Amino acid sequence: MNLNRRHFLATGALAVPALTAGSSVATAQPESESKGPPRTRTGADLLAARGWAALAGRKLGVLSNPTGVLVSGDHIVDSMVAAGVRPLAAFGPEHGFRGSAQAGGSEGDYTDPRTGVPVYDAYGADATKLAGMFTKAGVDTLVFDIADVGARFYTYIWSLYTAMVAAAKVGAAVVVLDRPNPLGGKAAGPMLNPAYASGVGRKPIVQQHGMTVGELARYFAAEFLPAEGVTPGKLEIVEVRDWRRDQLFDRTGLTWVPPSPNMPTPDTALLYPGTGMFEGTVFSEGRGTTRPFEIIGAPGLDWRWREKLGELRLPGVKFREAYFVPTFGKFVNEPCGGVQVTITDARAFDAIRTAVTMFVTAKQVHPDKFKWRPDNFLDKLSGSDRLRTMIDKGAGVDEIVGSWQAELAEFDRKRRRHLLYR
Repeated sequence: MNLNRRHFLATGALAVPALTAGSSVATAQPESESKGPPRTRTGADLLAARGWAALAGRKLGVLSNPTGVLVSGDHIVDSMVAAGVRPLAAFGPEHGFRGSAQAGGSEGDYTDPRTGVPVYDAYGADATKLAGMFTKAGVDTLVFDIADVGARFYTYIWSLYTAMVAAAKVGAAVVVLDRPNPLGGKAAGPMLNPAYASGVGRKPIVQQHGMTVGELARYFAAEFLPAEGVTPGKLEIVEVRDWRRDQLFDRTGLTWVPPSPNMPTPDTALLYPGTGMFEGTVFSEGRGTTRPFEIIGAPGLDWRWREKLGELRLPGVKFREAYFVPTFGKFVNEPCGGVQVTITDARAFDAIRTAVTMFVTAKQVHPDKFKWRPDNFLDKLSGSDRLRTMIDKGAGVDEIVGSWQAELAEFDRKRRRHLLYR
């Protein structure tokens, strides 16, 4: 594969406390503070600030992608190599280590042309295969640094889970460089029924989990790994500084790096736990447009869907009648009608309830056009067949959303002891 056409980030670092042993790492004050509101500092920035000394002497593997970036704009692997703390290998998830592949794709195995670090294709690998990669590379510590977007069906958190199982198999430690959840810390939506486990949801958590990857790692180690007969290995979390659970991405001071090709903005992430479910319908979810998961529609739709949605005056969102022609994905080169979904108040907006309302109204207004994908992929995305069957039976939005409130409350209670931020 020719990777030379890509722009690779230059090396550099910020200024950081050393990693200490234990389940998590509380970070010290930096040597200097800028005036004004504090910028959120990621776990990566805190380690890079001291030249990655906390990881020196370890046989490192790094599971990351383009979001594993410092505030300077430098990728962590480039920064490590420049600091003389050279990983033995990098591992690429869905979309690849450098992020050039589309949905459901990866970059394959190759040697990174910038650093000379071997890159292994980890996308789709089960724990046994991934453990074999760790053994082949000779790593004793896996560093995980990927920005999540907060939805159960976004695959990076399951890459973390698989990596934790694989690391336990070979006796390797896992170090999670934590990052903020761009949706904040509020949990929402239905729980996954284990009978519907898949690559877009392996374990029972709710659809919008409201946790950072570091918190999820703690949850996975305590709640899921022992049940699989896996004794969790050493887990270290390098905590984020200056981030609160009620803080959305636009309040962090960080620069948005698209975690995948169809996640171009923070608003895309805010929409995704809801409109991402349109992948389970015959409607286009906006792939192949400039606004994926914001533009939704199909051939033959007209103004009536937007008109119906507008009448409902949903909080924090507005709808525009939209017409578009996807360049890839569903309905390539076919004119489509539908709506553009725009967030007007991120704190009032409820992504999952909004999407359920869109499903219900689309079925009412365009019953001949709105259909589920024949493979019932929606069931994997929503975690069971409940949402699909309730809509098909004519249930209203309040009834549907109310059906998962008890399990949501139980998850919210259960996750509390694993949370790191308030």
